[in-house]
Parts: sequence; C-alpha cells; structure tokens
Amino acid sequence: MKCEFYVLVMTILLISCEIKSQNRIQINIPTVDDETDYIWRTIQDIDFFEKNGYQVNLPEGAYIELLKNKAKTKCLSDYDYETLKTFIKDSVYKKSDYKKGYHKIEKQRSLINEMVSIIHKSERNWDFKMFDTYQINLTLYGPGGSYNPDEGSILIYTTPNGEFKQYKNPANTIIHEIVHIGIEASIVTKYNVPHTLKERIVDTFVFLHFNTHLPKYRIQDMGEKRIDQYLKTKADLKDLSRFVGIIMKSN
Repeated sequence: MKCEFYVLVMTILLISCEIKSQNRIQINIPTVDDETDYIWRTIQDIDFFEKNGYQVNLPEGAYIELLKNKAKTKCLSDYDYETLKTFIKDSVYKKSDYKKGYHKIEKQRSLINEMVSIIHKSERNWDFKMFDTYQINLTLYGPGGSYNPDEGSILIYTTPNGEFKQYKNPANTIIHEIVHIGIEASIVTKYNVPHTLKERIVDTFVFLHFNTHLPKYRIQDMGEKRIDQYLKTKADLKDLSRFVGIIMKSN
C-alpha cells in the first residue's frame, strides 16, 4: 500500500514538473528592420484604421504625418520606405525601449507555459492547432496586438514604461491570442464565424479554462452572446465545434 502511494505521489510530482518545465514561448525584441516594416504596414493601412476608430500608435513628427497623408492618397513609394527606414534607425529606434515590457512577460513565462500545457492536455472533439513554441513579438506601434495562425506568432503592443493595452498582466492578452490561433482553422474558418462571435468564443474559452489562473480576465461585451447558452462549464468546450455549427446553421 505504501509503495502504491509513493508511486502515485511521484507520478503527480513528475506531471507537475513537466507542466512547469516546458518552455512554450519565445519573447522577441524587434530589430530596427522589424519595427520599420510594421510601421510601414500600419501607415499603408492608416485610412482603414482611422475610419474604423482604431487608436494607432506611430512615431510622432511632421515626417510621419506626411507619410500618412501620402498613404491616404495612394502615393507612397519605395523611396518613402527607404527614407522611413533611415528615419527609424537614426531618430526613433532604441532597443532599451522594449526591455520593461520584455521583463514583464518574462515574469509570466511559467504561468503562460502552464496554461498552454493545460490546453494541450485537454480532451476535445475538434482540433485545436498548437505550436511547440509561440513567438511573442513586441512592438511599440500599431493598433494593438495581433496573431498569425500559420506561424504561431503573436504581436503584442507595449510601451517604454512596460505597459500593455487592456491588461496590466500581459499573460491575459497572450493566452487570448494563443486561443485565437488554436481555433482559427477548425472553428472560425470552417464555420465562417463573424468577428464578434469569434471574440466571444475566445473570451469564454479563456475564462472557463483559466478563471483561477487569470482572476482579472474579463469577457468583452460586444453584443454577441449566442454561444453563452452552450458554454457554461469547461467540460462544454469539448463539443465547441458542434455548438458553433448549430449557431451558424441557424443564421
């Protein structure tokens, strides 16, 4: 009996150590070229962002305003990109501006690794796409965070003071984006899920899985609540695909 108890205790300890030891995230400070490319793409889309009410962070100054105006009139050129690259390199980019945000995420590494491992071990009747390592890329610019479901990468906005949008704890945003990546192909694309419903699904998934890990995580109120009647407990997530299929067929 004592032997069996010992084996059980050791098994639990090994599982616990495995969950905590796996490193599933790589935190990346952008190079000057990375940040230039992202600023350039943001400027190219500035008309869309402003018309849709996005708060977009860009370097300040008359030169950036000139590029924004050129973007709105479809007049940007390769020369503009090259001059922007020089401007960012000489007058804007400082690697030290990303350090506080980097260290805040680093402090949450164990928590994020644990949550990813929990998702990995959960039983589902549908496919949640996972990556061995998620690339967490920092930026000081743009409208906010985003994700790439094909690469398993997340772009997260921070400030030189180490602040983040929406949450003080960046783990909230990072696990939100990881869930976006996980459901993109098997749920969102498969059923052509609209944006507001997609956000409700992701928020509910995170809340049901991790309300004890992330006590300040909140479900956004975007007027979309059709999924609520189906997802009341973590066990309900096992049949998420079937529930979304029911909702989308009823449209």
